[in-house]
Amino acid sequence: MAILAPIFGIFTSFILIYYLSSLNRSNIFLALFFLCSNLIVLVYFGLHFSKNIFWEGFCFVHWLPLSYLIGPLLFFYIKTTLTDNNKLEKWDWLHLIPAFLCIIVTIPFTSLPFNEKMETAHRIVNITNDYRVPFYWVDFEFILVSRSIHVVIYCILAFSYFKWITHQRFKLNNTLPSNHSILQRWFLILCFIQIVIALNTLGNMVVVVYGHNFSLWGYKGNAIFSDDHFFGLNGIGFGTQNFLLFLFPKILYGNVSYSNEVSKESIIEELKSNLPKKIKQSVDLTEFENTLQLYLQELPFVKKEFTLSQMSFDLKIPERFLSNYFNKELEISFSEWRKNLRIDHVCDLLEQGESKHLTIEAISANAGFASRSKFIDAFKERKGVTPSAFIKSIGS
Repeated sequence: MAILAPIFGIFTSFILIYYLSSLNRSNIFLALFFLCSNLIVLVYFGLHFSKNIFWEGFCFVHWLPLSYLIGPLLFFYIKTTLTDNNKLEKWDWLHLIPAFLCIIVTIPFTSLPFNEKMETAHRIVNITNDYRVPFYWVDFEFILVSRSIHVVIYCILAFSYFKWITHQRFKLNNTLPSNHSILQRWFLILCFIQIVIALNTLGNMVVVVYGHNFSLWGYKGNAIFSDDHFFGLNGIGFGTQNFLLFLFPKILYGNVSYSNEVSKESIIEELKSNLPKKIKQSVDLTEFENTLQLYLQELPFVKKEFTLSQMSFDLKIPERFLSNYFNKELEISFSEWRKNLRIDHVCDLLEQGESKHLTIEAISANAGFASRSKFIDAFKERKGVTPSAFIKSIGS
């Protein structure tokens, strides 16, 4: 029955990838993170509980690179959720170097005949516990220990990145985004569970692989990190991670972005609005432009965190179609298009006499600009004059 938990987690991962990734691309990294986590649970099962020499040989060593993907995928998920850019930069691929090196290092084993792999895996796991296996450059023991340290480092890095973005956003807007609390709880839970699993794995590896019977809080290491405790705690950790995802319906079903807007809907209405509808696989250009005009009447662009991802979610149209529309049809980037809409909206307000009731700061904030200076620069670029000069020209 225990194997049902990782299988269910893998099924959830494919739901996130297949159905929700086009609405919010950060869900791709969340899905891959869950997929890697649950595949590792299946590897544990195949090695230690299947009692089948075929599965022991199949699961032994081949899946080690997944351990070096969990941390980077968690970091990518948090990063793309917090930023306006859901694409990886060139330097982001450097995070995958440890996984790539692990593939190269283990070639001496993975290239062996499968019968020899089965015999080696069975002997080590069930008889000797001697993890000396021929690898390039580093030994097997180093990989088993370093993979846990790697996950811990990335969990700390990922949550520290979230706190840094939070500080920067508060410094810029003097307020925290409306989704700050839910994202903070969700990110903290993911990082905490992975740290507990990684430390538990590290303790077990130190005891089993190196034979160090250290003491911790007066208890012997081989008692705290015994195989029973190791598999029990890790199983609970991964199972809890899968279950908790369903306690965050806006994460699982919605398009949660780091938005500054304050929701005025009831919980039921908010949940319903975040439930994804069927994505349009093919979109007629004329039909889309009509839909877009109706959509813009609601002034979505005045929200501070109005993004391409949010627009895709609202219209139920893939981001790739929207990107092509702006780049090829309008020959303008989404950011420029959004900025122009905001400036035109401000001009309409000013011509209606709103400058008599609002300051420049208030006008820029109501139009979705992050700061007064950015608003003035954008206005001058678009209209050729400052907002103050524009107001004076209207008065004259």
